[in-house]
Amino acid sequence: MGRISTHVLDVARGLPASGVEVVLVRRDEAGEVELARATTNADGRTDAPLAEGDALRAGVHEIRFEVGGYFADEGFLDIVPVRFRVDDPDGNYHVPLLCSPWAYSTYRGS
Repeated sequence: MGRISTHVLDVARGLPASGVEVVLVRRDEAGEVELARATTNADGRTDAPLAEGDALRAGVHEIRFEVGGYFADEGFLDIVPVRFRVDDPDGNYHVPLLCSPWAYSTYRGS
């Protein structure tokens, strides 16, 4: 059973980023469908996968990390969109965000 999961690390402070709102959408020709909305916990993770099982389909997905509220007035970033393709709905897609108030990076984790 495949899944999409995430976590957020605050690389400026060297801590997990708790309280970051994340939104998962699936995109297709007709537009986009919101699949999940969650908030990161004390470990910087969501309490459950953003999508799994039958909710996970092949196609283009996007996680929107709403980091503006987390960094408050010190940051340059507001919403960080990470768009990726799910080729195998039975696969695991872990999409972490490493961010500071001014920059970010991501990768496909395990």
